[in-house]
This record gives sequence, C-alpha cells and structure tokens, in this order.
Amino acid sequence: MAVNVDIVYKTVLLILNKEQRGNLSPDEFNKVATQVQLEIFESYFETLNQQVRRPDNDTEYADRVKNVDQDISVFKTYGDATYVPAGGYFTLPTTSGAGVATQTLTGNGTAISFPFTSITSSQLASSVIAVTIGGVSTTAFTISGANIIFNSIPANNAAIVVTATPEDFYRLGTVIYQNEKEVQLSQRNDLLYLNSTPLIAPTTTYPIYLYENSKLYLYPQSITSDIQVSYLRKPVDVIWNFTIPSGQNYYQYNPTNSVDFELSKTEQSNIILKVLLYSGVVIRDPSIIQVASQQVQQEVQRSTL
Repeated sequence: MAVNVDIVYKTVLLILNKEQRGNLSPDEFNKVATQVQLEIFESYFETLNQQVRRPDNDTEYADRVKNVDQDISVFKTYGDATYVPAGGYFTLPTTSGAGVATQTLTGNGTAISFPFTSITSSQLASSVIAVTIGGVSTTAFTISGANIIFNSIPANNAAIVVTATPEDFYRLGTVIYQNEKEVQLSQRNDLLYLNSTPLIAPTTTYPIYLYENSKLYLYPQSITSDIQVSYLRKPVDVIWNFTIPSGQNYYQYNPTNSVDFELSKTEQSNIILKVLLYSGVVIRDPSIIQVASQQVQQEVQRSTL
C-alpha cells in the first residue's frame, strides 16, 4: 500500500540529473517529502467535501467518495482519553504507536553522553522519548541536539534502549463513553441552556462534551473514566536513511529506519511531481518549478472533474 521512499528519491534524482539541474541531498529530500505527504493528506478532506456534494455512483472502482475514504483509512485510529482531576477534563491520546524509532546503546562505565545514529533530530523533536537501562525505565536524562545525556554514568555493558514514539494526533473523530455510547458535541452557550432544563440535561445515558483547547470536558461531570476517541493520526515523517561506504563520497540507501510514504501507491506520480516542484525551489531552478507546477495543476484538475 505504501509508496517506497527509495523509488521516489531515485526517480527525482534521475530527472534532476538527466537535465543537469542540480542535486537534492537526503536531508533536503526528507524535509520536502514529509511536507509533500502532509499536503496530499490534507487535500483528501477538501476532495471528500467536494465529492459528497455531487451525485454518487455505484461503480466498483470509480466511486470517488469510497476511494478517498480508503486513502484516509490508513490514518484512522482509536485510543483512550485520560482524565485530569485537577482540571476536570480529559486529555486526548497523543501517540498511536505508528512510526516508532528505536536505538540500542551499550554503557561503557565511563560515558554519560551517547550520540543518536538511528533516530533523527526531527523524530526526537516530535516524539515522546522513553528510555530503559537494563530493562528498567528511567527519566534521569536530557536530550541535547543529537545526543542523550544521562544524569549518572550507566554501568558497563548495560543495555540502553531509547524509544521515540511520534506525537501524531491530528483530527478528532468520535468521542465514545464505555465503548458503546456516542458522546454528543456541544458548545458552552448550549450547555448553559441544557443544564437549566432538567428534561434535557446531560446524563450518563446521553452525555455531551465540550472540545476546547485540545481538551474534552464531559457532562455530567460524574464521568471521570471510560472515554475513548476515534481520531486521525498525522502521517509519519518520511525518511530516506543512508550510509556512506568506507572511503567513498556517495550516499547508499539503508532500509533500516527508513520510512516510506504512507500514501496509496496510486499517489506515486503525484508525490514525485510535488517533490520536483519543491526541488526547483531548493536548487533555485525556475524551469523545474514551472514544468512541475503545470503537471501538478493538471493532476488537480483531473481529480476534481
């Protein structure tokens, strides 16, 4: 289902090099590719909004509403909301578990600082970091740049496992109580009216919620547990990982810790065109921008007909 990151990168390089337009480094490609994936992902919602206004069709493979929903379905997930007694609200799940990156280190009995080689700086910046030493969880560390620094020296030969789980909550779907009751969204002004009328006041049978500042406020306020939410997660950042062979000066693809595009394979040509569009900006070649922009516009027009 996914689009192979190595195929996309090498195709982009082939087109750029064939025309002698310049080069795109792996780091530049990773940033551009991640932005392109997010743009395409976000476009699904507007496409879906447009298609539901038009007459539907019952064809097996050309139902656009069904096809867009299938593209989005990869990112649908489910999690528990956590109650915060001090504020009287629920926090949303922040990590779905997709795109987890790990690195195993070994203590040498002398060092407190260890460099990351498998987890990128962007992953560190946007993830929840968990660390175990010898199988025991610890929070006695700090992250500085591309290094992890412990408060005390890990024992010699101690197995250190660092796990980076992306914070990827994107859009809220349905709020559910006790895995069986859909909680209805309300506004604060409506809540005042509902609470003033006993017949329509929220109950545990018919609860409501307010969604403010990324927090859920459940009513009646006696609800302090058993809240689940369906939501869309953010696509995992694209990574073309590489090694530099000993004595060489070129990048060699390393599938370990590389991350493919999570979009459907039908998006491969669209991804390549959009990456080329941004590549023209990166290498400052207006001709690439012009050609790629025209092709992207044609793809957009075809998809909205």
